[in-house]
Amino acid sequence: MPVKKKTPVKKKTIKKSSHEFVQPEFNLALVGHVDHGKTTVTERLSGKWTDTHSEEMKRGITIRLGYADFSVYKCDKCDFFTTKDKCIKCNGDTTLQRKISLVDAPGHESLMATMLSGAAIVDGALLLIAANEKCPQPQTKEHLMALQISGIKNIIVIQNKIDLVTKEEALKNYQQIKDFLAGTDYKDVPIIPLSARANVNVDVLVEAIQEYLPTPVRKDTKGYPIMLVARSFDINKPGSMPAKLVGGIVGGTVRQGSFKVGDEIEINPGYMVEEKNKKVWKSLKTKITGIFSGGQPVDTILPGGSMALGTSLDPTIVKSDSLTGALVGLPGKLPELHYQISLDTHLLKRVVGTKEETDVKPLAKKEMLMLNVNSAATVGVVVDPSKKNTTCALKKPICAEKGARITISRRVGDRFRLIGYGILK
Repeated sequence: MPVKKKTPVKKKTIKKSSHEFVQPEFNLALVGHVDHGKTTVTERLSGKWTDTHSEEMKRGITIRLGYADFSVYKCDKCDFFTTKDKCIKCNGDTTLQRKISLVDAPGHESLMATMLSGAAIVDGALLLIAANEKCPQPQTKEHLMALQISGIKNIIVIQNKIDLVTKEEALKNYQQIKDFLAGTDYKDVPIIPLSARANVNVDVLVEAIQEYLPTPVRKDTKGYPIMLVARSFDINKPGSMPAKLVGGIVGGTVRQGSFKVGDEIEINPGYMVEEKNKKVWKSLKTKITGIFSGGQPVDTILPGGSMALGTSLDPTIVKSDSLTGALVGLPGKLPELHYQISLDTHLLKRVVGTKEETDVKPLAKKEMLMLNVNSAATVGVVVDPSKKNTTCALKKPICAEKGARITISRRVGDRFRLIGYGILK
């Protein structure tokens, strides 16, 4: 199954020892229908199993965003691509090409909000499609549309589980994938046949990632720093002595600027209080006590790759992803907090993600929508359904700048389905 060749990405390589720190420079999402092998591919690339939440282990699906880093190496002798610092083909020395952060996004239909939150923080994506199922499955269509709406242009399609089908079945499925992509912006993307479970063609995938998914040029390293929060958690073990407690952790990616240990930061929206029988969100102000990237502590962090900030916040404030969707920045420099928004809306013609696709009807007054912006998910109630000025009152406010792209999902049956996007006015 030939992969269309493209001009190789010119990448400056630097010889690094395996223990020397290199910040991940690219966020790569794994998306696709439930049980098509995303978490197994993550494990093959990074050596890390990202399904660590107890409910995920029980149900065999990813519920929260999973994170792992891996490095791309090229053998100095045989040009073999690998994720190991020694060539597994000839045992020769390798040269580090770059370090990448993987974001393992949920594929289950009820977890679309989490997948869209993940799409907001990535530079490229791997779309997994199982060779032993007819293509496309409902969430395969929905995830591809989500990538398109989120503005993610660089993707690679993985035809996984080829070990479970015959050659003829694999070729038939491959043609189904080509036909599915033909009517989209991704009609010419590479398709890599793979068996993650049997570790077949993983080297071809690593080479394709290096060739077809270039690191974007970061033009925003000098502006006011902004971090998108995708996870927040308490790392203290039950029973820890008060003197040994560590402040709350927020994880995500830096979108612009840089942060350093010791910086005073603001988190918005922060926590909710009731004032005069009304819910109001107050920003959190704290100090960065540590920065972690690529599994190591660092003094400064720039855009590119997933990372985590240690703070002096009370751990109970950040536990269980309570700050997911927030923005982190310097005090007074974050975008405006919106309790009500106006959107220039762009709706799809048909609902994707359902077995029987139906036409997308215009928005209706008092309709409840799920809205995603940056890494945040909130519920909006339509106040004014005008197409060029759709006004929504938000159940939880969002911190976003004008011109931000907000994805719109509507309840269809018992699930929220992606129906379009809006531009914040």
